[in-house]
Amino acid sequence: MAKKDQIRDLLKSIETGDPGPVAVVNEAKYIQHNPQTHEGSEGLAVLFARLAKTEPRVNMVRGFEDGDFVFAHMEYDFSSRKICFEVFRFEDGLAVEHWDNIQERLGPNPAGHSMVDGPTEATDLDLTEQNRALVRSFVETVLVDGQFDRLTDFVSEETYTEHNPHMGDGVANLRSALEAQDNGRRRVDYHRLHRVLAEGDFVLSVSEGEHAGVHSSFYDLFRIAGGKVVEHWDTTEKIAPRSEWKNDNGKF
Repeated sequence: MAKKDQIRDLLKSIETGDPGPVAVVNEAKYIQHNPQTHEGSEGLAVLFARLAKTEPRVNMVRGFEDGDFVFAHMEYDFSSRKICFEVFRFEDGLAVEHWDNIQERLGPNPAGHSMVDGPTEATDLDLTEQNRALVRSFVETVLVDGQFDRLTDFVSEETYTEHNPHMGDGVANLRSALEAQDNGRRRVDYHRLHRVLAEGDFVLSVSEGEHAGVHSSFYDLFRIAGGKVVEHWDTTEKIAPRSEWKNDNGKF
């Protein structure tokens, strides 16, 4: 069974309460990077059974594999509707580490797109490393270094589709959002790129910075075609102060 399908079943068990899929997790080694989640406080099967009683809804919109990693684009409906990226690392056939980034579901955006619609299956698998390098260079050059004049070196001027709930399609809208300032500081300010995961034409970057002056994590999913970014989905999450963390593993 593919790792991404095992993770799909694992996350779906939050909805169903089925304890079987939890077997994919090596709980003895499991490292939790969600700062709001206690580590080792209760087994996942017990936790998911408890959550299932709240009648949640869980849907994996997209799931991808990159070596030992699975990264997934999720819809959750608990007490409110949320969009999330989930990342799992596997070791010896079992999931041993987890990161995520979640925000409230908003939209549709000015172009009429939701936070999750669009293509879902990876293609161009032979271009995975080329596409990973493109996104790494884009994030470091444009988003972190702020070289906005190089935006069209990486992003398609003809076919760029935007799923951020506050933005419209096209490079001009993207540049305007990236250049926006509050009190002389960039509203969206990327400081550091932590990880780039890829399968075919889909690439996920994990970054740290500030959003409206608040310490935040940025998960950006890009679709690549013809050597350019043609589509983008994202979530932005406030990182809680260190004093409020429930484990010591760090967000990244």
